[in-house]
Amino acid sequence: MPPDSATLELAKILISKPSVTPKDHGCQNIIIDRLNKIGFDITRLDYSDIKNFWAICGDIGPIFCFAGHTDVVPVGDECKWNSEPFKPTVSQGSLYGRGAADMKGSLAAMIVATERYIALHHPRKFRIAFLITGDEEGEATNGTRKVVEWLQKNNSLPTWCVVGEPSSAKSIGDTIKNGRRGSLGCVLTVHGVQGHVAYPHLASNPIHQAMSALKHLTEEKWDRGNKDFPPTTLQISNISAGTGAVNVIPDKLTVKFNFRFSTELSEQVLKERTTRIIDHYGVNYTLDWKLTGEPFLTDRGTLVEKVSDSISNIVGYRPELSTAGGTSDARFIAPLGTEVIELGPVNKSIHQVDEHVSVTDLEKLTDIYHDLLVRLSCL
Repeated sequence: MPPDSATLELAKILISKPSVTPKDHGCQNIIIDRLNKIGFDITRLDYSDIKNFWAICGDIGPIFCFAGHTDVVPVGDECKWNSEPFKPTVSQGSLYGRGAADMKGSLAAMIVATERYIALHHPRKFRIAFLITGDEEGEATNGTRKVVEWLQKNNSLPTWCVVGEPSSAKSIGDTIKNGRRGSLGCVLTVHGVQGHVAYPHLASNPIHQAMSALKHLTEEKWDRGNKDFPPTTLQISNISAGTGAVNVIPDKLTVKFNFRFSTELSEQVLKERTTRIIDHYGVNYTLDWKLTGEPFLTDRGTLVEKVSDSISNIVGYRPELSTAGGTSDARFIAPLGTEVIELGPVNKSIHQVDEHVSVTDLEKLTDIYHDLLVRLSCL
């Protein structure tokens, strides 16, 4: 990458803003200013303390949308970083800083690619949009979810969408995410009766109640997955009980667990099967469920093929399609009927100390995004 790379310089500017959810520190204003200069109409869509915006350029044709987030996760122990997290640093061919890979590098590549495309192509047969949120790394309640509701009310539904999440595994563009598993969380509370450990017949130990049921839940084969999704999994993430005293039987046990589920199952089926398993062991319990995303899949079609062609043209290989990993804001966009994929940098360092992205990869990603816009203009 040349030292005066527009993508690198913009990425540095964005990283320098400590936009840890829900704070923005002017990060979105930088993007808005760049888009305003090339003819985008901006609608700010702030909800509560979260900043979001929708930007669109063009008057006719289907909408292609770049989607992403300006917020980043906390840096953790700053003393463990080799450079200041919000002072972007280039070292040994990589750009270091919080958000470099997730996902301010992608945002910079999207903007520069769009600037290049608009400068060279007019008139255009489609509209280009940006959906930018500050709530992807947080609760994700006042970000893309709310913007999507606004898009539905205003009949501004994208036909295609590329989310800039760091999807690549080892090399830029080697993997694109064309779907994600659903995420269903649950808090299981097992109710007992507190008492002295020496008189267990006068108490009811919720830990003992739950042990067999929890073993069954963790060993259950929920499904076999399918050609697009791995099998559904359940993972226990937290167990808590007790007063802290060694001689007291607690009166309740709290267990937090999460399903990552395929299209073979529904939220309702998972809830019913979980209830049946726990009931089998005679446990006195309550369940508190929270669905944070349905599984979705973008089949091979216009977007998947054009993105794959662009990657092949720039880096010389075609990407693998994947539905693995966690959730992303694509889960809110896909239900609109939009073809949506995730394409971004290598994800090895995301959320870690010394987060970084290859500066060469940033330029390649910019070229891929630009090539995609050119291919869409030929439809």
